[in-house]
Amino acid sequence: MSRSTVGFRPSAEERRLLEEIARRGISTSDALRRGLHLVAHEQWLDQARSDSEMLREENVNDEPDAW
Repeated sequence: MSRSTVGFRPSAEERRLLEEIARRGISTSDALRRGLHLVAHEQWLDQARSDSEMLREENVNDEPDAW
């Protein structure tokens, strides 16, 4: 993957949050990376919830042992 710079125009609230985070010693880049990872994790959780709902009625005790 090639290296590129991503830019965005933070709103006043986002700018305030970035300043608050910076006071804790977290860089803007790290804050944005963490945010992206949180979004990916939320998507994973949504899929896991969907899968568990779909499999809610499944009873593995009814399946033959694989070993």
